[in-house]
Amino acid sequence: MNKWRNAVVTVGFIGTGLMGLPMAERLLAADLSVIVYNRTPEKLEPLQQAGAAIAQSPVEVLQQADCVLLMLTDAPAIQAVLLSPETRSALTGRTIIQMGTIAPAESCAIAAEVEAAGGSYLEAPVLGSIPEAQAGKLIIMVGSSPELFQHWLSLLQHLGPEPQLIGEVGSAAALKLALNQLIGSLTTAFALSLGFVMRQGVDVETFMNILRDSALYAPTFDKKLPRMVERNYTNPNFPTKHLLKDMNLFLGAAQLAGLNVSSLAGVQTILEIAQKMSLAEADYSALFSAVNPQE
Repeated sequence: MNKWRNAVVTVGFIGTGLMGLPMAERLLAADLSVIVYNRTPEKLEPLQQAGAAIAQSPVEVLQQADCVLLMLTDAPAIQAVLLSPETRSALTGRTIIQMGTIAPAESCAIAAEVEAAGGSYLEAPVLGSIPEAQAGKLIIMVGSSPELFQHWLSLLQHLGPEPQLIGEVGSAAALKLALNQLIGSLTTAFALSLGFVMRQGVDVETFMNILRDSALYAPTFDKKLPRMVERNYTNPNFPTKHLLKDMNLFLGAAQLAGLNVSSLAGVQTILEIAQKMSLAEADYSALFSAVNPQE
């Protein structure tokens, strides 16, 4: 007999911020029974209108849901919400799917605590931003046992078409950090080149046309180009403060792995400067203003 329940009766969702909100909306659009919790109740109004049940506490979510998806900022937030004395006892028989970006070691530690409390744990970080979450086209990377992956695959497919099993817990978290490191490094490198040609009087579109025809081009450059040129960083899909958090996580994990991370020191500094410029909540393309401050 399967040790997990044969069918999902209710799905819990904790953390309905920029990414969590559209993800929870996708589950509701699939006619699933969803119960949600956020420490800022006002953020739950769209989900309540869409048919979600509103929980007053994380314990209530765990008590009513068979499986709980987490989209929280970092590992300390997960620890506080999921592993308090009140919630720990409610983990028995429940499956936790952790979908935020945390370090591999943090994910393994949380998995061990969930399992010690009688629950099951998958990590399933995602690549993509708000438009992909709204369309159900997130790239989902899963770290778990093959059995758990297969059991919850159909649920994850509501959020992304082809969830991929990467390996054991920790492996998907590592892959997500590797990809987010590229976000920070590529965007900083592009901002530096863009700022340089602008200051040298080179036409931006001429620069972009040559770049687009080369092997150096990445689609993210065109996505961030208008924001940088206009210095308009409002309505972020991914705030500067979150990219800095992820870069710091990558640096720590990469150093533990014995890698030379000298090249990232500058990227980290640029993001820290952008944060000090009151751009922490802005789109991460705001690092352009740290690279190329207005004269």
